[in-house]
Amino acid sequence: MPAVTVENPLVLPRVETPDPTTTVPRPVVQVATAPEGYEGEGFPVRRAFARVHTSLLDPFIMMDQMGEVEYAAGEPKGTPWHPHRGFETVTYLIDGKFIHRDSTGGGGALGDGDTQWMTAGSGILHIETPPEDLVISGGLFHGLQLWVNLPASDKLIRPKYQDISGSNVKLLASPDGGTLLRLIAGSIGGVQGPGTTHTPITMIHATLNPGASVTLPWRSDFNALVYALNGRGTAGAEKRPFGMGKAVVFGEGDSITIAADPTQESRSPNLDVVILGGLPIREPVAHYGPFVMNSHRELQQAMEDFQSGKFGQIPAEHS
Repeated sequence: MPAVTVENPLVLPRVETPDPTTTVPRPVVQVATAPEGYEGEGFPVRRAFARVHTSLLDPFIMMDQMGEVEYAAGEPKGTPWHPHRGFETVTYLIDGKFIHRDSTGGGGALGDGDTQWMTAGSGILHIETPPEDLVISGGLFHGLQLWVNLPASDKLIRPKYQDISGSNVKLLASPDGGTLLRLIAGSIGGVQGPGTTHTPITMIHATLNPGASVTLPWRSDFNALVYALNGRGTAGAEKRPFGMGKAVVFGEGDSITIAADPTQESRSPNLDVVILGGLPIREPVAHYGPFVMNSHRELQQAMEDFQSGKFGQIPAEHS
């Protein structure tokens, strides 16, 4: 890890450090440990934000870290066909392979560093499975699935699928080159990422070399969340320690600071984090299983529509 990188970050465009005399650093308000569990047909996950209050996550619903796991031959697993309505799913594959199919005809193969962005909207059926060659051979699998809420006005929009190749991710660096930033969606330092979002968000995968520190400008109207995929470091000017499997919630301000410890474990030579921020929707959230709506009645309607076949049909070759 990670799949998309460069040998010399100093050749990349830089995200300049905000002027400390005109910006307000965001304090750390919580560091939470992600509980571990299983999803789909049995692949291991960490529930990144399960111990963070939903009011601090808005517009995000949840995020799972899938793996990191080294599968033996015959072990790779995926998910069966299942429905979604009312939000967007973002699957970011760091290492491994995955195949996505859905009832609108969207989908494709995800490889190292690729992202698939599925807008469930009014309703969709989809499946994510490892390809046959990975099942036969086994291998490393590591990724994320993020759920992004949709406002009430967009919950029943037409479903949509975006395939974001790792080669299209915007690569940026900190001023000293000690931090590599992979901008997947949103913007940072005036640079726009490739992902198109209905709810304004920013999503970054950052790798910090041992001892490196980065301070990023951050929209004051966004929330700010950081989750450690591996490694150890500190967050905020107060240097709150955190590491693999821990989520950091920042308070109000317009810049965030993350630093990597000078010494890392041999199996995790760097600090890798996902940095997320979004414009809070501030609407009621009714969440049940694969549906995210605004009321209990809307959840009932989603279930009725799914059972009556209004989410589309599983393609014949997958029935």
